[in-house]
Amino acid sequence: MSNKLLPAPDALIGLRLDMALAKMLGISRAKAGELIQSDRARLLNRNVHKATILQSGDMIEVDESSPAAEGEPISEEMAVVYEDDDVVVVDKPVGVAAHASPGWVGPTVLGSLLDRGVHITNLGAQGRQGIVSRLDAGTSGLMLVCKSDLAYKEMRKQFTHHEVVKIYHALVQGSLKQDKATIEAPIGRARVSDFRFTVTPAGKEAITHWDVLERLRGATLVQVNLETGRTHQIRVHFSSIGHPLVGDHMYGANPVLAERLRLNRQWLHATHLEFRHPRTKIWTTVDSQYPPDLRVSLDMLHSELSEEEQI
Repeated sequence: MSNKLLPAPDALIGLRLDMALAKMLGISRAKAGELIQSDRARLLNRNVHKATILQSGDMIEVDESSPAAEGEPISEEMAVVYEDDDVVVVDKPVGVAAHASPGWVGPTVLGSLLDRGVHITNLGAQGRQGIVSRLDAGTSGLMLVCKSDLAYKEMRKQFTHHEVVKIYHALVQGSLKQDKATIEAPIGRARVSDFRFTVTPAGKEAITHWDVLERLRGATLVQVNLETGRTHQIRVHFSSIGHPLVGDHMYGANPVLAERLRLNRQWLHATHLEFRHPRTKIWTTVDSQYPPDLRVSLDMLHSELSEEEQI
């Protein structure tokens, strides 16, 4: 029997093997654990168990009979929140990548839309047609994809010129000293690895505006407005000021806090999107609510805060 060899995706480095495998294959964490325990999924040259941490350079071997060999899975739960002849805006669930990439065999936004019969422009790099802005697989929320050639050309200009309003909500560790501030620090690839990013003078301009929404026990809920759109920008910027996103192990989050809050990924959600419609030029606004996993974590913090106030 031939097996599939999959390089560890950059976005999943630092996660437990069962969590990473679940995201890669589009299956439950329990099912991923079963594959590992039954030796149908393993790492080359390393003894593993389901709690093994995925490292840069790891190669994952998956038996042909596993879900990885069945072709790209499709995200059935990904909601379309706005659509016309030019653009489609989806509410991307966690565990869904923007597009296919080496080592990723889980669901993608592009593949799921095409599977539903949504027409996407042919403009753009191969395998990334119609995509003008991305979200990490571990980040949920609003993402826009272009259906027409006109939309692709116009929306690329809007994103390049920072005209699109992108609002995120993030839960960061600790208590931020200020109620609002701007982080302006260039971001580039970290020297220690090619999958992590860091603040560096050699990087590209990156500007992040934030406002405190709520102060909780050991964490702060913030609203983030991105002026630029660098890879991992929010995660890198908050980590650089000593307040990594809760659950973001790659950038220094406390795993104990994440486990206490039953969180298996960074607490980050794209909640609001405003753009000038590429054809009508009318400003269009789309909003998204927190998904269940982020809501559960936030409710637990609210409950803890309420208990403290009653003492």
